[in-house]
Amino acid sequence: MKDRTKALVLILSSTLSFSFMGAFVKALGDFPVHEKVFFRNSVSLFVAFFILSFSARYSSQRKKGFLKLIFGQVTNQKHLLVRSLLGLLGVAFHFYALSRLYLADSQILNRTSPIFVTLFAFLFLKEKLSKVQISTIFFAMLGAIMVIKPKFDYSMLPALGAFGAAIMAGAAYTFVRFLRDKEKPETIIFYFSLFSVVGSLPFMIPVFVIPNTTQWLLLLGIGITASIGQIGLTHAYRHAKASEVSIYTYTGIIFSALIGYFLWDEISDITSIFGGLVIILSAVTVFYYNNRKEKTNQG
Repeated sequence: MKDRTKALVLILSSTLSFSFMGAFVKALGDFPVHEKVFFRNSVSLFVAFFILSFSARYSSQRKKGFLKLIFGQVTNQKHLLVRSLLGLLGVAFHFYALSRLYLADSQILNRTSPIFVTLFAFLFLKEKLSKVQISTIFFAMLGAIMVIKPKFDYSMLPALGAFGAAIMAGAAYTFVRFLRDKEKPETIIFYFSLFSVVGSLPFMIPVFVIPNTTQWLLLLGIGITASIGQIGLTHAYRHAKASEVSIYTYTGIIFSALIGYFLWDEISDITSIFGGLVIILSAVTVFYYNNRKEKTNQG
């Protein structure tokens, strides 16, 4: 199997896993968000630790020290901490929104995160911003407004939560981009998972709700699907460039729409559908622009 084909299989598997994670979160309803976040990251923490332990055992990294492998370089601690904080807030906002929005609508708003990566990379990494990218950011924001449908009352909070999750994710991925040549992907995942588990405890312990059997299974499902999704995403980008496969993450909107329809009879209204199409069109434009730019630079 060619590397690009492997990357495509991995990215689609990852996106499907994240879609099922969203379904499990939604199925838990009003179950405390901090407990969902805790169990989501507990499984990821275990998986990342296992991968790093295996890596340390069978590579030269063992000689450099296991603690440095799992916690990263001393010089990168500030960036790892900020990435983890942004990621934790993003997951919390996302889980809050998933419990109260249609799966497809939440996924549509979450898919604006790559637009924010472009914006934050310009602001903080000093990457150039072209006229095409500026216009796509504008249209993506317009599409998000169509999905949110501002009413200036409490009914808008879940949609704002999903949009806030996309902003936090975009900022977090900007730090991941900064760290990509400085730390192993599993190190970043482990650091984020550990930070999220510890950060969730102060909010979870005082009001801990003991899950019943069904809730335990759903919480375990959240952790497993999140781990599969994260691992699939990480390894997809190892087999192919992000510019070649990132566009396929938008299939998550279709997966979520189908899951939402079959499980909860969810059908987004025409305004949300149109807003989603605007966001996808903006993403596709950036995707082909970046590919064309990369080929020009290589030529």
